[in-house]
Amino acid sequence: MLKIKLSKRAADFLTTLQRSQPKHAKQIARKIRELQERDGVVHDAKDLVGMSPYRRTDQGEYRIVFTIDGDTIVIELIGKRNDDEVYRQLKRVLK
Repeated sequence: MLKIKLSKRAADFLTTLQRSQPKHAKQIARKIRELQERDGVVHDAKDLVGMSPYRRTDQGEYRIVFTIDGDTIVIELIGKRNDDEVYRQLKRVLK
């Protein structure tokens, strides 16, 4: 089973979401645990084109961007699924 590491941005997003929408925060946490249990292989995970080694998966209306680094799943970003802001943030992280 892989370890989980949340980036500061992902942790802050989950903390804020927990205060405003605890049900959604629990669903995202459940999806992250599923990633952990399945070694990062879930049915809807896809590679991000041109942003290797980043992958993404969805939980409801939220997108989870992650990488697998050895024995650790690194959750880089979490954001609204239909909002390109999560990809703009990822591009800033890559610079």
